[in-house]
Amino acid sequence: MKMLEKISSFMGSSFAIWVILFAVLSFIFPGGFTWIAPYIVPLLGIIMFGMGLTLSKSDFAEVFKRPKDVAAGVVAQFTIMPLLAFALAVLLPVSPEVAAGVILVGCCPGGTSSNVMTYLSRGDTALSVAITAVSTLLAPLLTPVLVLLFASQWLPVSAGALFLSIVKIVIVPIILGLIVKAALGKKSEAGIKAMPIVSVVAIVAIVAAVVSVNQGKIAETGALIFAIVVLHNVLGYGVGYGIAKLMGMDPSKQRAVSIEVGMQNSGLGASLAAAHFSPLAAVPSAIFSVWHNISGPIIATLYRKQKEKSESKQNLTKSA
Repeated sequence: MKMLEKISSFMGSSFAIWVILFAVLSFIFPGGFTWIAPYIVPLLGIIMFGMGLTLSKSDFAEVFKRPKDVAAGVVAQFTIMPLLAFALAVLLPVSPEVAAGVILVGCCPGGTSSNVMTYLSRGDTALSVAITAVSTLLAPLLTPVLVLLFASQWLPVSAGALFLSIVKIVIVPIILGLIVKAALGKKSEAGIKAMPIVSVVAIVAIVAAVVSVNQGKIAETGALIFAIVVLHNVLGYGVGYGIAKLMGMDPSKQRAVSIEVGMQNSGLGASLAAAHFSPLAAVPSAIFSVWHNISGPIIATLYRKQKEKSESKQNLTKSA
């Protein structure tokens, strides 16, 4: 069990390295990874099952303890990122497939990586987890409607088909995870400890599949898509932080909302894009997955240093 914990911890802490490494390998040697493409949806289902295993009563209790904070984070998640994605798709010269893909990832709920980054930033981790859980459960309703609203001018959008897909690959696996955890009790702990390994492998495989299938297109337009993804993510952090500050939240909550808004469930975006639009539409999500594993640790470090600086000033003031 201890060995499993060590491996799991190592895989979780080195997540960004694995994503970047296999993104590069799948771009250089696409033929070695294209076979994974048919398994993108099941892989995401496994990740969501793992999320169900890790959720606890306290995560949902947090919603009722601080409904205003959670609601503010969820509303920010489903307004800021879709609007930013739409603005970038309109302002920059991208193909209809890429525009739809950017908007799709912008309309997805927050990713579980945001919880880790909030913890590392010394933000309000409990709030981050609650926002992720609620936004994920609301995704079947809100994501299809938002994609229909913002992306239908580029590609045909079936909100009903998106709804069913999200229910099948997100909600059903999460519920199964919750059921298994409740049924097995402490026996499920081994599975929970193994989930970081499984999740890292699954996300890496999804990214590798999308990159390998779209290697030619990425070579042509990858720089522009990367620029859009970086802008989308960085603006999400900034606007999320600003909104939380305007609402009078304390600094730990500001950090949580900022990271929660800026980091999307890119695995879901890639799965939905590949299933309902085209392989090219999944590229923004794949690049987002690579990029937010670079930007996440950076923003977490900046926020942590900001907090440490603030604490040192307070200590100096008290001692004076």
